[in-house]
Amino acid sequence: MTNLSKQEIQDRMKEIDVLWVVEGKFIHREIIFKNFVEAFSFMTAVAIIAEKSDHHPNWKNVYNKVTIDLNTHDADGITIKDFQLAKGIDQIVKNYANI
Repeated sequence: MTNLSKQEIQDRMKEIDVLWVVEGKFIHREIIFKNFVEAFSFMTAVAIIAEKSDHHPNWKNVYNKVTIDLNTHDADGITIKDFQLAKGIDQIVKNYANI
């Protein structure tokens, strides 16, 4: 898997939610949910698509906040796989009306 250039990353950032930002070798997003159960439910849904795509996020959860950092470990940078997963995550977020 080949890392995307800075220009390719900037172009692809337009395809995902504006709350994603580039932080070094990662695309990053923080999501606040109504409560812990909602946050954990979201993480479970993401885990299913991540496992199916064999691409797993770096993330953490503190009560109602989920922090996600995506990069491709094998490539040590940002690849198309990260944007594919970000798009899937964005679709799951849309299922939570209060976000």
